[in-house]
Amino acid sequence: MTSMADLRDPDTPLPAPALDQLFREARTYAEWRDKPVNPETLQTLYDLLRLGPTSANCCPARFVFVATPAGKESLRPHLAKGNVEQTMSAPCTVIVAYDPRFYEKMPTLYRQADMKAYFSKDPDFTYENALRNGSLQGAYLILAARSLGLDCGPMSGFNNKTLDETFFAETGWKSNFLCNLGYGRKDSLTPRNTRLSFKEACRVA
Repeated sequence: MTSMADLRDPDTPLPAPALDQLFREARTYAEWRDKPVNPETLQTLYDLLRLGPTSANCCPARFVFVATPAGKESLRPHLAKGNVEQTMSAPCTVIVAYDPRFYEKMPTLYRQADMKAYFSKDPDFTYENALRNGSLQGAYLILAARSLGLDCGPMSGFNNKTLDETFFAETGWKSNFLCNLGYGRKDSLTPRNTRLSFKEACRVA
C-alpha cells in the first residue's frame, strides 16, 4: 500500500491547508463545543508528540489528561478565577508536567552512553533540562493536537504548588502549564493579536 509519505517529496513544504491547520488559522480557544475527545484520540495524540526531539531523548514531560467530572472538580480549586469557566467547560484539560527524576529512565531511552549520570550530576542542571525539554514536549502536544483536528487553549494561571500536591503527591512530578483540548467555538474568537515581524524578532548571523 502506498502511503502519503511515499507520495510526498520530504524536501518540500507541507501543503498550504496543513500549514493553515497547524499555524495560520489555528487559534487559542476559551469556549468549546459540546463534543467529547475520545480516548483513542488522546492515545494517538501522545503517540505523535512523543516522537519530537529532546536532549539525548530524555523525554522528561509527563501528561495527565483530565477528562472526567471528578477530575475536573479536583482541578477547579487550583485555577485562577479567570481560567475556571474555560477549563471546566473544555472536554479535556492536559496537565503538562515534568518528572524531576526523568534521568532514571535514561538507560532505556538512550543506550549509546551513560546519560543518567550526565543528567543527574547537578540539581540545577537537572531542573534546567527537565523544564526546557518538558516545555518542548508541551509544544509538540499542541501541534499534534491541531494535526488531529483538535483545538487548544494553553495557559498558565493556576497554583502549581497546590495542584502538584493534589495530582502528583505520589509521583513527585511538577506541573508546567495547562492546555485545554476540544473543539473550539469559532464564533467566540476575536481578531488575532499582532505578532512580531521577522525584522523585529530575528537576526541572520
